Amino acid sequence: MLRVLFCQFTLLLASITVYGQATGSSTLIRGGSVIDGTGRAARLVDLRIIGNRIVAIGRLSPKMGEKVIDARGKVVAPGFIDIHNHSERGFSTDPEARSQIRQGITTILVGPDGSSPWPIADYLKWGGEQRLATNLLAFVGHATVRRKVLGDNYKRQATPEEIRRMAEMVEQGMRDGAVGLSSGLEYDVGNPATTEEVIALAAVVGRYGGIYMSHVRDEADLAMDAFREAIRIGREAKVPVQISHIKLGTVGVWGKANEAVRIIDDARRSGVDVTADCYPYDAWASTITVLVPSRRHDDPVAVAKGLADVGGAGNILITSCRTHPDFEGSTLEQIASRRNITPVDAYIRIVKDGGAGVVCKSMIDDDIQTFYRQPWVMVSSDGGIGMRHPRGAGTFPRVLGRYVRERGWLSLEEAVSKMSALPARRLSLRDRGLLKTGMKADVIIFDPRLVNDRSTMLEPFLEPVGMETVIVNGQIVIDAGRITGARPGEVIGFKK
Repeated sequence: MLRVLFCQFTLLLASITVYGQATGSSTLIRGGSVIDGTGRAARLVDLRIIGNRIVAIGRLSPKMGEKVIDARGKVVAPGFIDIHNHSERGFSTDPEARSQIRQGITTILVGPDGSSPWPIADYLKWGGEQRLATNLLAFVGHATVRRKVLGDNYKRQATPEEIRRMAEMVEQGMRDGAVGLSSGLEYDVGNPATTEEVIALAAVVGRYGGIYMSHVRDEADLAMDAFREAIRIGREAKVPVQISHIKLGTVGVWGKANEAVRIIDDARRSGVDVTADCYPYDAWASTITVLVPSRRHDDPVAVAKGLADVGGAGNILITSCRTHPDFEGSTLEQIASRRNITPVDAYIRIVKDGGAGVVCKSMIDDDIQTFYRQPWVMVSSDGGIGMRHPRGAGTFPRVLGRYVRERGWLSLEEAVSKMSALPARRLSLRDRGLLKTGMKADVIIFDPRLVNDRSTMLEPFLEPVGMETVIVNGQIVIDAGRITGARPGEVIGFKK
């Protein structure tokens, strides 16, 4: 009889444990230094996850059958939100997003720089069917809808009727779940657009509570005018503005970050909701043609100025070139020397033959530091799965390792906030970006003494170190440094 009662009592305890979800779906992170994303000082507390939510933070004891993660000596933080990421296509070959989760990224925004998947509804549906390791959101791309409406005849101003049709497409994208409109006004399709065209489209996302995110019209000598244009768009369209990968990319504007900061601070004080993001590298990646903003790619004078503006042909590394694959991994200066021609002639030949992807070293640390220290600047990668630039694999660990630990530009708490809570607020993600009870359980654990990037310009795919555990929606995708294969990411349809 006693044995029967004991068995019944054991079964009752088991049922209570299962009902409370302490078995299987319950995880306790113990002894870590919790940085919650708000910017306040770290606390030595424990954190419990049940299902896909954080349910308790404090001094906690393990439950029967609960998975316990020992985080002593480590930092426990919210998963990072990358507001500017180019993994649209990369997800199809790597749904585990290895290079992204290794950085602690748990939420990815695709469709920046004016180029997005289309239709948005189809892409988000596909993302859900793929079962991704990270959460996913998307922008509507200005250049995408512009090309759909204008076709190959895009090198001109749009007519009022064409702008109306573009606005209808943007509205469709917002209804389908996009977070806002992105533009790439420095690029070929977006550049001919007038400011008024962009205002008309941005006003649509403003009515839906979205944001306008822009790779501004010029990141070189005319950068200040480009920032003013972005601010004007926000003011007249009545929409929050996000300046993508804020930078000063030519010799003529090096050292002028404080001027850019004043322009943006003045706009913020006047009531324009403007913020920015920044990646932690002094080199950008793009197409070779952006080196000549005038687009006179066969004009030796214009080309010579473009090369000089970034510090010379030795700062321009060819990363992809379909017509001349042997150029890949060499600078424009090295290519010219091997061919016994000038760098200007090498540039003109490459563009005539179809162009190339380049990484160009053209920013300075003082400007990057000034931008990162602004409370309205967050961290983004401008990278993604398969990106042939070190930021694709190293951005977030690099900030933690080099800019926090080694250089002291930011405190650890400030850096974590710029990677989590700040982008979450920008995107109106009310249940992510912070460690507090009731929030979705996107949680990372890293070693603050070791975390760092390893990727370089010549070896861009080297994985970072120090990111030990990554949890997405309560499921562990990296466990003690090992990728588990779990793909619990959610497609987040935007709702203000």
